[in-house]
Amino acid sequence: MPRPRARVRLFHAFSERVYALRMSTDIHAIVDEQLRRTRQRYTLGRRQLVEMLHAASRPVTIPDLMERGASQSQSSLYRNLAILEQCGAVHRIASTDDVARYELTEALSEHHHHVVCSSCGRIDDVVLPPAIERALGEAAAEARRQRDYTVDSHRLEFVGTCADCA
Repeated sequence: MPRPRARVRLFHAFSERVYALRMSTDIHAIVDEQLRRTRQRYTLGRRQLVEMLHAASRPVTIPDLMERGASQSQSSLYRNLAILEQCGAVHRIASTDDVARYELTEALSEHHHHVVCSSCGRIDDVVLPPAIERALGEAAAEARRQRDYTVDSHRLEFVGTCADCA
């Protein structure tokens, strides 16, 4: 029988796996519903794309997906990503190098912003502290007051040079 500390570690490891499985299942249920609303099917290829985007630590390119083992042709990747974008599951980001990168929408991940390398175009996710998010919310309210816009969300990009290009 494992000692108490070992049991706690085993419990936490098991809990993390269960949480990851539940989270993955929830994401798939949401994407399936989004696709059904646009009269599309949740095919194995689309499911694989969602799993790959969920596992990615940053927005990825088509070549990134192919390197990571996507089982589809390049044209199928483009077509399936376009369909996932149309149904609201995937967000396409254009970078400084004019190469599209893809990530799950915030409804399927978390609210975040991006740092963009002006040299190579790499994009990484950044989660800002709550105080900064509140300040951005206040800035959105001010924009609404000044220009009579309904602000639904906000995006912030920091542009600079990544460590590899520096």
